[in-house]
Amino acid sequence: MRHHDHDMAGGQLGHACGPGYATPRDAMKGPRERVIYTVAVRVATGAERPDYLATVDVDPASPTYSQVIHRLEMPYVGDELHHAGWNACSSCHGDAGKERRFLVLPGFRSSRIYVVDTRDERAPRLHKVIQPEEVLRWGLSAPHSVHCLADGHVMVSMLGDAEGRAPGGFLLLDQDFEVEGRWERDTSGMSFNYDFWYQPRHGVMVSSELAAPVTYAGGFSLEDVAAGLYGQRVTFWDWQERRVQQTFDLGEGGLVPLEVRFLHDPDSTHGYVGAALSSTVWHWHKPNGRWAVEKVVAMEPVEVEGWPFPVPPLTVDLLLSLDDRYLYLSNWLHGDVRQYDVTDPARPRLVGQARLGGVLGDVPEVRGTRLRGGPQMLQLSLDGRRLYVTNSLLSSWDEQFYPEIGRQGSHMVRLDVDVERGGLSLAEDFFVDFGAEPGGPARAHEMRYPGGDVTSDIWV
Repeated sequence: MRHHDHDMAGGQLGHACGPGYATPRDAMKGPRERVIYTVAVRVATGAERPDYLATVDVDPASPTYSQVIHRLEMPYVGDELHHAGWNACSSCHGDAGKERRFLVLPGFRSSRIYVVDTRDERAPRLHKVIQPEEVLRWGLSAPHSVHCLADGHVMVSMLGDAEGRAPGGFLLLDQDFEVEGRWERDTSGMSFNYDFWYQPRHGVMVSSELAAPVTYAGGFSLEDVAAGLYGQRVTFWDWQERRVQQTFDLGEGGLVPLEVRFLHDPDSTHGYVGAALSSTVWHWHKPNGRWAVEKVVAMEPVEVEGWPFPVPPLTVDLLLSLDDRYLYLSNWLHGDVRQYDVTDPARPRLVGQARLGGVLGDVPEVRGTRLRGGPQMLQLSLDGRRLYVTNSLLSSWDEQFYPEIGRQGSHMVRLDVDVERGGLSLAEDFFVDFGAEPGGPARAHEMRYPGGDVTSDIWV
């Protein structure tokens, strides 16, 4: 298989690339968000229509505030749009020819990849479709995380091979969104794949593990976990050599590690991964020339009537504020969002918590609607003061644990953040009901801002 040999570090710290920022602190001073994009999935909702990209008005001064103002439907049914990423971000700062304009939307179920032009940020249009056969020919399937690289290429983590089996790999798209090949030179030392984040100043990329598509696609099974069909390792890659450098087996305390985040400071070696099933957070750093990983947050399961096992919080997403002061995480089954002060990265301190549903009871209402499901995807405003939350995880898992999401649709809410002392409060003036969509109910998942956000921008 062909591999791409461009300089992965790339980029210079100078002239801004489009709407990119020189430093994370500069990004925090950027303009307030006017709209936010979220993928809206119609798989298993009873609506035999395509998924779409929803544009939500988040400007309080706008007459259409807290409404979906545009829907870009994809041309095919059954993609299961999941995560998304930009063609360019602050990693290419210094290249005036780069522009954060195109949003890459992978179909998690179909292996089809869409490229959306957001030049008109309130009404994006479809720019290109990469068909599944263009992806499968590289022995890869199930695209997940998308990151722009410093030289303008786009990299996508892939969870399966052409038959949907592990370990998957990483796919590269060139600046014209043509499939260029695989990033990794080989997959030795890799068991599964999921999310990734790179840190060029330290010559490293970190990836996590879910499972093979043939395992997770039909729903969740504890028997599959017991059989070793789900991941429990974090992998550190040599960024230049594109090979596995170190692997950490997190054991039973780190089952199903999902989202990985380096601190935004490009000089820092600190970062975090959330292990969903074990409901733990692990901290990594490089104290003596070698990477080290340690558990820093652990949340306990709870006995719930009608459940055959103690219910774990199920930590499914986490992110860091741009100033690297606060870590946020969502617990999909327990139904809470947590805010930790990570001024000392090795000792997170819980300073805020908000309940947004879940199976433990005490479910709040917003605008007269009782929240459904539990909090899943998170997106934080650049200034760190507004945390947006959606509640769909994956259609088959939704159907298993929260079937009402498929029948009644998903929603988006907002938490207001106390950035001085810590604290989260549910905003009563913001509620987007994806059960009231014109084409029928939809599942809202990942969110992105046109101007960049805390989960896509990487500085080099």
